[in-house]
Amino acid sequence: MIPLVLSARAAAALLTHWRDGSSGPAYSALADAVRVLAIDGRVAVGTRLPAERQLADALGVSRTTVASAYALLRDDGFLRSTRGSGSVLRLPSAVAGRPDPDHLAAPVDGDLLDLRKAALHAAPGVAEAAVRAVQGLPAALVGNGYDTVGDPGLRAAIADRYTTRGLPTTADQVLVTLGAQHAIALLARVLVRRGTAVLIESPTYPHAHEAFRAAGARLVAVPVDAHDGWDGDALVSALRRSAPAVAYLMPDLHNPTAATMPSALREAVLAAAADAGTVVIADETMAELRIDGDVVPPFATAGPAVLIGSAGKVFWGGLRVGWIRADPALLQRLVLARPTGDLGTPAIEQRIVRELVPDTAAALEARRTFLRAARDTVVAGLRDRVPEWEVPAPAGGLSTWVRLGRPVSSALVLAARAEGLVLTSGGAFGPHGGFEGFLRVPYAVPADAQVRLVEALGRAWTRLDSAVRAPGRPIAAVV
Repeated sequence: MIPLVLSARAAAALLTHWRDGSSGPAYSALADAVRVLAIDGRVAVGTRLPAERQLADALGVSRTTVASAYALLRDDGFLRSTRGSGSVLRLPSAVAGRPDPDHLAAPVDGDLLDLRKAALHAAPGVAEAAVRAVQGLPAALVGNGYDTVGDPGLRAAIADRYTTRGLPTTADQVLVTLGAQHAIALLARVLVRRGTAVLIESPTYPHAHEAFRAAGARLVAVPVDAHDGWDGDALVSALRRSAPAVAYLMPDLHNPTAATMPSALREAVLAAAADAGTVVIADETMAELRIDGDVVPPFATAGPAVLIGSAGKVFWGGLRVGWIRADPALLQRLVLARPTGDLGTPAIEQRIVRELVPDTAAALEARRTFLRAARDTVVAGLRDRVPEWEVPAPAGGLSTWVRLGRPVSSALVLAARAEGLVLTSGGAFGPHGGFEGFLRVPYAVPADAQVRLVEALGRAWTRLDSAVRAPGRPIAAVV
């Protein structure tokens, strides 16, 4: 997360493309860009923004432009300025959806369709698994409940699942975490030091690049595309040239593009990583949510790699249980470092997931049936409603990475709010910004919400078009 004091240099890096897609005054485009940083969560509510003159120098604009943007943000409730204390970012209650506007993580109003997270409703059987877990809880009560390694039965079940998928695994190769995000952050904390090079995809999962940056990493980005996947030469060259300590990849149903890495490239990447002394982390949280074709074997079948998995995508996000599969020596380092950040994974949630993991295959079959219908409805609907967009039909995952044709993702996100739709702009997925020409559209929502999503995005695009065609009219005026 961005620190509570945002420097002018850091702000300029986040605002690299703030003029893209805007035909209005510079101050209104800048204000719109700052609004989206707050709505996306890339800058935390309560952060003090740079002084007007400092930001003006960093952006190469006049102080008047920044002062006018700040004034507009104050009028709209996104900024609170106090003499001697600077200007602090906030969220107006109309956006935050609750009386306390300073809670960015708060749920939005019930009338809004919140698609900031690509996630499914709970899988069938979760409630029954919870009942069985509670019935078996007395056996766990003899311990102190602080579990930094993982329930032995759950670790064995996860190991069996990897073995079934073609990667022989034992329980001592599995560490249970508080979800996949906790696994990423823990690995970053142990493997990265300030200034360490970390190879990461662009675009990528936003909270991953945040975690590595928070650990002090110097990010080396390599491109990945929804149609062409990875630039293999660039990826292997970056490994050899920068010799990163860590390479964080999503080789299966990559988030947000849904690309899957070919087997030959997997082998080339792992060979180059071995030569460079790089630890490869493969985030496989989406890996088994394939709609078309067969599920690909785990990345580590092609060579040594650390794997991250999660119960959240397959079963339910409310189960904050994930895992790391790695060499026991690395897991021991992680266990020793873990208490400074948390004191273990809750016993009851582990027992619920232990009940569910053996039934993963059945759960996935039901998920695929639902996701195939949802994908087809949303993709066909968007192609019909907004024909100028390029809307891929991904082979799996929970969303489609839409190419808008214009660098207006942030403005579209603002316009969509007025249509009752909460999305994350494309820029959030760029480790170094960019992607204003893209929008991640999650489709894993109930049938009525799929129709609502398509219609709301269509209206938002029309609203945005009207604003762009009216020179001098700020986008915020129609939001």
